[in-house]
Amino acid sequence: MQELVVATPRGLYCAAGDFYIDPWQPVDRAVITHAHSDHLRAGNAVCIVAAEGEAIARHRLPPDASLQPLAYGRALTIGDARVSLHPAGHMLGSAQVRIEHAGEVWVVTGDYKRERDPTCAAFEPLRCHVLVSEATFALPIYRWQPPQQVVRGIFDWWQRNRERGIASVLYAYALGKAQRVLAELTAFTDEPVFVHGAVGAITDLYRAAGVRMLPTLPATVSKPREYAGQLVLAPPGAGGSPWIRRFGEHERGFCSGWMRVRGDRRRRGHDRGFVLSDHADWPSLLRTFDDCGAGRILLTHGHSDSMVRYLREQGRDAAALVTAFGAEE
Repeated sequence: MQELVVATPRGLYCAAGDFYIDPWQPVDRAVITHAHSDHLRAGNAVCIVAAEGEAIARHRLPPDASLQPLAYGRALTIGDARVSLHPAGHMLGSAQVRIEHAGEVWVVTGDYKRERDPTCAAFEPLRCHVLVSEATFALPIYRWQPPQQVVRGIFDWWQRNRERGIASVLYAYALGKAQRVLAELTAFTDEPVFVHGAVGAITDLYRAAGVRMLPTLPATVSKPREYAGQLVLAPPGAGGSPWIRRFGEHERGFCSGWMRVRGDRRRRGHDRGFVLSDHADWPSLLRTFDDCGAGRILLTHGHSDSMVRYLREQGRDAAALVTAFGAEE
């Protein structure tokens, strides 16, 4: 079987089309799965992106970046390869890359999840000969609860802190996770939420794309009493900055799949951990491998070695690819 996609020092490379997928060094032509910074980097001559994610990609790249938007499901011939993008369910505009050449189909998932998410198109299972999948949470311990249950926990935590007269500062990744929280919370309230500037800028782009979320206010006031009983959304990096002092007495929560392991929450110094992930858990990964019907599975970042061992024990053809992708931003 011809290797349609291989790992190179610049990134995942498709020789049949002479393009790279989410390259970590500048290239002439890149096909981008989504706009998180470990997958979308500046310096490429041309970036092909899902049309639904074009505005976010433009926001994160220099003004002179050349983007080629491609609608989900529309095929594009690049060299000798037929390429199309399909929903990955990871965040707004995230995509899987389907590559067809000489009768073979490869799918590169990027990051993905199978749970419902009101902020983006649902993951689309794609039949293929070879699947290149992420393995961020590829251990049996990682099994997600229903999102509505987790978000209900966030809302209840916020209300308990309101009764105490203190702020609730929830750390969530500024791109994707924060907007998902704001969208999921509409099932419980219509109150506004204070947001860090990094969260607010991306939230405006989601709102322009028609995503329904709670109203937001910039967390620019420096008087702690203004935040008593309020929910504040901030990126994790804001936790160690002087910015956090403006909220006075508050509890800190962190929203991430890593909170599934209690020790991670303690090491990060958070009062509460909420297990809400935008990546596939162990059962979802296995379900995806079955759904795609691939005879061969290649795994990128995360716990790829563990999953490779498991799949080989099950008699499946599996291997790991070395990449520069990260677990989150």
